[in-house]
Amino acid sequence: MNKKIKKFLNKKNKSKITCLTAYSKNVASILDKHCDLVLVGDSLGSVLYNYSSTKEVTLNTMINHSKSVRLGVKRSLMVVDMPYNTYRNPKEALKNAKLMMKKTKCDAVKLEGGKKIISIVKSLVKNKIPVMGHLGILPQTEKKFTYKGKKLSERNRILNEAKLLEKAGIFSVVLECIETKLAKKITEQLNIITIGIGSSVNCDGQVLVIDDLIGLSQSKLRFVKKYANVNQIINSAVKRYKLEVLKKRFPKSKHSFNN
Repeated sequence: MNKKIKKFLNKKNKSKITCLTAYSKNVASILDKHCDLVLVGDSLGSVLYNYSSTKEVTLNTMINHSKSVRLGVKRSLMVVDMPYNTYRNPKEALKNAKLMMKKTKCDAVKLEGGKKIISIVKSLVKNKIPVMGHLGILPQTEKKFTYKGKKLSERNRILNEAKLLEKAGIFSVVLECIETKLAKKITEQLNIITIGIGSSVNCDGQVLVIDDLIGLSQSKLRFVKKYANVNQIINSAVKRYKLEVLKKRFPKSKHSFNN
């Protein structure tokens, strides 16, 4: 286990953890100053490419964006999502995870799922590849996007899977849209870090998509809080630029080359 992950785990029950997504060096370099973890999420499929789902994101796409993010991350823990259909069995998962780690120099990879990926997690951990888990809503395979933990059977299953994943060797788990009391129970019963998204303040930390947080996207998701309106700022700047070009106020002499 590398030093960054050990430091990350030591925050359990001591201080809340902040995580955000990044898809490029410029954004990553800002987040690195404030976040404990920077996640290169396959959410880039919808955020950047307007895909209908994360299933369309390829391994090469994740690698290319992760290489860019790596240039901006020096202090934070950097985790990369393994995209859909790149870890269907232990052999495939190991091959692709090794490639991801080698090409991007990330600190860990993240996989979605519970019981079905236990053998895969064990294989990766055995080969010294740190793994973050993901339970609750699973964007790569979900058919219906609704919060998890409504029924007792579902709550018991998710709690059990969280424990199985911890035993298999994950160092942290994202809990997406999990019922409040269940998120609290999982966080209390696990020794590893829980990162919530739409899963209440009871988790050890929180993660959001950066474009949602800064208001660049038009997200209407209940669990998103907009801390800025970058969309408005960009619109204002472009409007001023257009006006200055039309009025011949830009470029001025100082923006030009004169003998």
